Amino acid sequence: MMASSALIVDGSLKEGGGQILRIATALSCLCKKPITVNNIRANRSKPGLRPQHLSGVQLVSRVCGGALKGDAVGSSEITFTPGTIAAGRYTADTGTAGSVVLLMQVSFPCLLYASGDTHVTLKGGTNAEMAPQIDYMNMVFQPIAHKFGIDYDCRIVRRGYFPKGGGEIQVTAKPVHDLSPISLTEVGTITRVRGRAFVAGTLPRKLSQIMSNTASSVIKKAYPGVDVQVESVQEPHGAAFGNGSGIIVVAETSTGCRLAGSSLGKRGKQAEDVGREAADELLKNLQHGGCVDEYLQDQLIIFMALAKGQSRVRTGPITQHTETAIHIAELLTEAKFSISPLTDGSGEGANMIECTGIGLPNKQLT
Repeated sequence: MMASSALIVDGSLKEGGGQILRIATALSCLCKKPITVNNIRANRSKPGLRPQHLSGVQLVSRVCGGALKGDAVGSSEITFTPGTIAAGRYTADTGTAGSVVLLMQVSFPCLLYASGDTHVTLKGGTNAEMAPQIDYMNMVFQPIAHKFGIDYDCRIVRRGYFPKGGGEIQVTAKPVHDLSPISLTEVGTITRVRGRAFVAGTLPRKLSQIMSNTASSVIKKAYPGVDVQVESVQEPHGAAFGNGSGIIVVAETSTGCRLAGSSLGKRGKQAEDVGREAADELLKNLQHGGCVDEYLQDQLIIFMALAKGQSRVRTGPITQHTETAIHIAELLTEAKFSISPLTDGSGEGANMIECTGIGLPNKQLT
């Protein structure tokens, strides 16, 4: 391995967390550019690779037959030399409650450039702190990803929660020839709000009902004419590992936008507070007048960079995660981003992100 020829990526820049590692590794794989990521997660209380980050980069390396140096828990630097992406079946297990969604985020863009359908089994936490819940990926990310021309299936085999994890999802991704640019510039009107409040393990069903009722009440008060339905669920025995609770609420708009709010329960936290927290987060995301919420905002950056043509996305205030994603995308590709504040009065802190993507073709399909 020739570390001296690798592009250096400073893991302490901007947001300074695991996101830098995930985006850099995915783009390294896709663009076939060796990278060295140093100062990994330098801004976190426990710097260096944690099990979920290690599992993610190792998964990408297996998917493309690449080579990794420095891949150990606690490592502050890795060097990754990518190979050729191969369709097939792969498994990654954090061995902890580390988020399966973060495993999906680092590997999923690469799976789209295989020569055929690719299946990954991801194990860990499905509804974890500091990461989107798996329900978010199914209810918000998937319908917007479809606008890029992305087709995939995500099946929840078993849910897993902090502190042991034990969850499992199975993702099947279909290859793309080219990603299409997207235009999300009009939020439209809210057509309905759907949600899911859940409890698992030994927690009583009434907690999910309290979360559901509280969130629904807050949302209906703010938007009295909108149909709000939040499902209350007791996870079936065998479909979840451990005790857990939480809620996600998603607003759908007339132009096909999806914006969400979510919250997880924990010991000492009242169910009413969990429901209210999710509803308040949704309302905050609706008030800024953007077409995406704060969590989808940065997730779209890598796909905008890879798409063929000009993408435009109306957002709320730009998050540090988004600034970080743009920085890494521009560092590893020829994509060009611009951010313009909007002053049309439709929302405080609204912005337009524009990107001229590189149009990365899937050469294995040509």
